[in-house]
Amino acid sequence: MSVQPFTISVSPFVIEDLRERLGRARWPDEIRDSGWQYGTNMSYLRDLCTHWGHGFEWKEQEEALNGFHHFRAPVNGTTLHFIHERGKSHRTLPLLLIHGWPDSFVRFLQLIPLLTAEGPDGLSFDVIVPSIPGFGFSDRPTEPGMNSERIARLLSLLMKDKLGYSHWICHGGDWGSSITIQMARLFPDRLLGIHLTDIPAWSFSDLSALGQLSPVEKKYMESVQQWYRSEGAYGMIQSTKPQSLAYAMNDSPIGLAAWIIEKFHAWTDHPGELEKKFTRDQLLTNLTIYWITQTAGSSFRLYYETLHHPSSLGGKRIEIPAGLCVAPKGSVPVPKEFAQRILDLRQYTEMPEGGHFLAMEEPQALADDLFHFAAALHVADYHEPARPLRF
Repeated sequence: MSVQPFTISVSPFVIEDLRERLGRARWPDEIRDSGWQYGTNMSYLRDLCTHWGHGFEWKEQEEALNGFHHFRAPVNGTTLHFIHERGKSHRTLPLLLIHGWPDSFVRFLQLIPLLTAEGPDGLSFDVIVPSIPGFGFSDRPTEPGMNSERIARLLSLLMKDKLGYSHWICHGGDWGSSITIQMARLFPDRLLGIHLTDIPAWSFSDLSALGQLSPVEKKYMESVQQWYRSEGAYGMIQSTKPQSLAYAMNDSPIGLAAWIIEKFHAWTDHPGELEKKFTRDQLLTNLTIYWITQTAGSSFRLYYETLHHPSSLGGKRIEIPAGLCVAPKGSVPVPKEFAQRILDLRQYTEMPEGGHFLAMEEPQALADDLFHFAAALHVADYHEPARPLRF
């Protein structure tokens, strides 16, 4: 099977079942006036889930999602879902955008029209947004070993063999950063450059290879360790016992919402004001995609696979042009001098606002940074249109 157009179409019975489950929820107690200190705040979650069951209209969101061009294609035994939107100028660059957890391809929906529009110097991007395996409408892996390195291989095959691009820029955040870094190590000759919003811990696990750290870098590493002690328990569970967690998340929409929404709250730069940066429809569309595709458990397993099937590529430095755009919240911002150890850093941007989900929180600022990075690569005259998709 070649690349096939794909339309999101969810049975109304699935949505009705979701609403019935939300209506039958059995709520726990909580410590009075504890806010978000113990985890997801019950008052906020009740209000959000009431809207999920009685105000949120999935059909409207489904129609909006189908306003993009969706496809599915088999790649080396795994069928991948992706959005493919062509640039609207006469000079285009291919740009692969890779999401992370606990988001989905929804992370980039606001970014797509900004990047496909004609930007500075008449440049625009052909934008490709896949659902990584185990997420959204891509296949859920049923065999072990689907780690970030293997995903990087699959996405590179998608770009080269299915879409006909010989070179592209790759951008990612969270797991998208891990996958982008692995792609850069595997296929440096195919990438014009990489652009990241973070450098994941997996990428520099062998600190001895980095040499002597400066005081700024040592403070950064201490802050990373502190962050994992206070915020990283979810990752420990998902990388050790993901299946135990999957039963609850696959059966209870309240449980799924509590687990995911807490991260959106903790990782934005406006804690306590979650909906200052995200609309309810954004949050609930992302949650509903996890629910209808039953991918909570399969998304968790990426943590397990990466821990138990580590990359064979080691932690060598990336030797292709790289850009890093760091936000003030979400995790610990990577200092420039540390990033230069890992990357051939050509552009380093400190955003004044934003958190972990930068493409959703500050889409215009991120789009501007991507255009600026592309210009800095001096490849503005590069133009290689993808071959027509064959159905």
